[in-house]
Amino acid sequence: MKRLARGGIFASVCLVLISVGVAGAQEAAVPLTLEESIAIALRQSVTIQSAKEGVFASEARRKEAFTGFLPKLSTTYNYTYNDPAAYIKQPPPSAIQALTVGTQDNYLWSLDVRQPVFAGGRITANYDISRLGADAARQEELGTIQDIVLEVKRGYFTILKAKRLVGVAKQSVEQFTAQRDLAKNFYEVGLVPRNDYLQAEVRLADSNQALIRTENSLEVARSRFNTVLRRPIGAPVDVVDILDYTPYETAFEECLKTAFENRPEIQVYSLRAEQAGKKVKIVESEFYPSVNLVGSYQRYGDSADLNGSPYRDPENWTVAAMASWDLWEWGRTKYARDASVSQERQAQHALMNVKDQVSLEVKSAWLNVKEAEKLIAVTQKAIEQAEENYRINQERYREQVARSTDVLDALTLLTFSRASWSNALSDYRIALAGLERATGVIWRPQEAASQQ
Repeated sequence: MKRLARGGIFASVCLVLISVGVAGAQEAAVPLTLEESIAIALRQSVTIQSAKEGVFASEARRKEAFTGFLPKLSTTYNYTYNDPAAYIKQPPPSAIQALTVGTQDNYLWSLDVRQPVFAGGRITANYDISRLGADAARQEELGTIQDIVLEVKRGYFTILKAKRLVGVAKQSVEQFTAQRDLAKNFYEVGLVPRNDYLQAEVRLADSNQALIRTENSLEVARSRFNTVLRRPIGAPVDVVDILDYTPYETAFEECLKTAFENRPEIQVYSLRAEQAGKKVKIVESEFYPSVNLVGSYQRYGDSADLNGSPYRDPENWTVAAMASWDLWEWGRTKYARDASVSQERQAQHALMNVKDQVSLEVKSAWLNVKEAEKLIAVTQKAIEQAEENYRINQERYREQVARSTDVLDALTLLTFSRASWSNALSDYRIALAGLERATGVIWRPQEAASQQ
């Protein structure tokens, strides 16, 4: 029995260890590259799916408008009962007072074809509006995709930033721990007062609090990144570290030119302005007559089989050209044209306003990149100086020619410099992504083709 019990305990322990191992394997996340992260977000985003539905709807409306050029085919089938049957009264002195000319039961089937010949440009303008709407929907989809890519890049580099800050905080804890231990040893042998040891303990506690905050910020960044990728918010996630610095040398004027050529928002408003011009053409078409070619084929009968009657042949067909023209409507068409012309001007003004906003966005994003570049250079130099300052004060403290507060202050300054450098490097990459979005080149359709 004892052996059996021991065997059961051993099996349970093995099961627990296996479970822990599996859980650990599940927690380990394979680092994602930036390209993989973007691909996941684009595949999973419901916002992009909604934009795609908008493109599909606009394309369907374009196809619907194209049918305006094509002939229309319609058919009718009706039954009429006459009581009494159709007849013609004969005036006296005719012997026949009433002459029957029809039947009581009348069945008629008609097949009609109508082909527009001239509509004053209305059909063409209506098609152009739908075509431009489909193009605008595609540009809106592109803008949505670029927004998602920007969010992915921000989340990606925010994770790297938080990881760097966690590393800085851990390094700070280690150094404050070493300084606390040194102060404790000096205090125990009577070289320094107890106050030096207590100050080191306080600074160590502060650094531990900073580590907790940075670790929490890292978890928040990972959760936000999972949200952008539409993954479970608590799913383990890690990213490949690509934080580096390459000088950005493109001039602002070139960035602005690129934005005017590539920003989806500018393309959308430009297409809307063109649509407004086509709407003027639709209204102006009412100044002209409309011409249609109409063909009709009919079958008639006094029974449902449509085989005619004694009074009428079973079938006939006609072809006609029909023209209609509203000659006077008290200025309705003119006023409608005036309104559409004003709407066209509004669309042009909206386009100019968007260009102004894009110019401001590009300028702001370009300045953010330049600011981050300068901060990288400044913080790199500050780290070198802070490290040297910490080394000197630490050596002086070991020789008992410097106070403990000097070393603690130097270490605090070094930690701040390291954190500032990590912030500057990640902020530079985030600012660069913002500039790419502002110029409309953060993602292009050809990139989707290369990923397939």
